[in-house]
Amino acid sequence: MWWFQQGLSVLPAALVVWSAASFVFSYITAIVLHHVDPLVPYISDTGTIPPERCLFGIMLNISTFLGMATMYVRYKQVYALNPEKSKIIKLNKIGLTLGLMSCFGLCIIANFQKCILYYIHVLGACLTFGVGAIYMLVQTVLSYLMQPEVHSKDIFWIRLSVLLWCCSSIVSMFISSVVLYSGLYGTNLVQKLHWDTQEKGYTAHIISTVSEWSLAFSFLSFFLTYIRDFQKISLRAVVSLHGQTLYDTPQSFAADERTLLLAGSI
Repeated sequence: MWWFQQGLSVLPAALVVWSAASFVFSYITAIVLHHVDPLVPYISDTGTIPPERCLFGIMLNISTFLGMATMYVRYKQVYALNPEKSKIIKLNKIGLTLGLMSCFGLCIIANFQKCILYYIHVLGACLTFGVGAIYMLVQTVLSYLMQPEVHSKDIFWIRLSVLLWCCSSIVSMFISSVVLYSGLYGTNLVQKLHWDTQEKGYTAHIISTVSEWSLAFSFLSFFLTYIRDFQKISLRAVVSLHGQTLYDTPQSFAADERTLLLAGSI
């Protein structure tokens, strides 16, 4: 049995591979069509002009679904392993909420392009990576609280290292972006897709774009740490039939359903 066939380890692996492919394929398409400069453009710039915009959008929408599924399975796993620890259960719920917010931000990035609706696109980026970084922090804290019974110390230190990588990328990107868009190097730089190495602000631009790519891959790398955990999870569906056809409902089942409705249970 291959490693990705064990449990649900294919889920975080698919999330990382598919998301990375969405960045790379959009980048290659934009470069081939000369829509952006080959040397480290913004990720968002590679998804601004058709046809790469269409590819970028649909692939990131699928990444959103994979991310939500991965975070929900992680939530259920932590809950199942710590059913009586109130502190962990509370943090786990907070982590799921933050994770779903981050996925919603990714959906915004996919569907609202930088050069068209800039502020909405930035809001999506803040939700994806800003809230996503807090999600990573919560999961790292959970890993610390669950050691050594559930997690080893190694996985905690790995997640902490990736979290620090992510945070340093955020700080670097924020500072360089503030400098770049401060007005010192001109206006309307948001729409600028091609840069000359001799232009003022080029250094700040490169630092900002490199930081963005570093941030994206640090975020994806965090989910690689889920693979070993997910190898110990299986998913199965239990089908319960309440009748022999799809149209006739047994009287007993209908009566039970009505009783639950009256009692306010469903």
